[in-house]
Amino acid sequence: MNEIVKSMIERRSVKAYTDEMPSQELIDQIIEAGTYAANGMGMQSAIIVEVTDKATRDQLSEMNAKIMGHEGMDPFYGAPVVLVVLADKSRPTHVYDGSLVMGNLMNAAHALGVGSCWIHRAKEEFESEEGQALLKKWGIEGDYEGIGHCVLGYPKNPLPQAKPRKENFVYYVK
Repeated sequence: MNEIVKSMIERRSVKAYTDEMPSQELIDQIIEAGTYAANGMGMQSAIIVEVTDKATRDQLSEMNAKIMGHEGMDPFYGAPVVLVVLADKSRPTHVYDGSLVMGNLMNAAHALGVGSCWIHRAKEEFESEEGQALLKKWGIEGDYEGIGHCVLGYPKNPLPQAKPRKENFVYYVK
């Protein structure tokens, strides 16, 4: 089987991480893969914010937990890196563009031996006053929607097995 396809099939969401920080070289490779995701009309509406600062990472975690209604828990599962994916709302394909970036980030992470998971609620986070203040602090101008958080780190446990694929997943019209 082709190694890229094999990696895509074997990737799993990681929901428990060690404290070990992936190297900047690995993070950079994962981010670069994200920048090459397919996007509508070549407009590249998505942007990626790398968060390795623990205080900022913890702030995002607290914001996310509050939105989820589970204050005090870590929705990022202890992952030391958060890649925030945002997309320019003026582009008609912004949600799809950002989603493809998220997919590339997770597939690249797995191919490089780094665990990942897509964490939702970025939309609500960055619609809030606190989220808008963060964007301003980070120097991000424009009308961006939070698409997702790609958390990264090294898995604490072995990757889970894939669930069986559902029946009628694929239909054939020949």
